[in-house]
Amino acid sequence: MAQVKVFYDQEGNTLTVWFGNPEDEYIAEETGEEVVLMKDKKGNVIGFEKLNYKLPQTSRLNVAFETVAA
Repeated sequence: MAQVKVFYDQEGNTLTVWFGNPEDEYIAEETGEEVVLMKDKKGNVIGFEKLNYKLPQTSRLNVAFETVAA
């Protein structure tokens, strides 16, 4: 079963999404658009972090997933 982990840090204003094991992170690479890609030793992206992400105080963070089959 695939697992996705989503973390919102209200103090740090970051939204972090993992679709791989966070313990496998080997390197983090900033894209220049306030997005950091977390990669494993093979260079596969296993997560990303959006910097300066502010959720409006009146909003809740809802996560929805869709499966697309080719």
